Amino acid sequence: MAEPKPKTPNAAARYEVTKKDLPLHCPMPDSSLWDSHPRVFLPIEDSGEAKCPYCGAVYIFKAN
Repeated sequence: MAEPKPKTPNAAARYEVTKKDLPLHCPMPDSSLWDSHPRVFLPIEDSGEAKCPYCGAVYIFKAN
């Protein structure tokens, strides 16, 4: 099975995340350049949405 292609950091304005991505942080571990900015943990469980203060990426929590 081929390995998944790493996500390009800061390439999208919106990402959908699931429970397996928690605790959520930006940049995400599967980004091709994981050190594109300092890692910041984002609270998403209560509101279902979080925005990175560094790159502006918006994360949407999908329960399933």
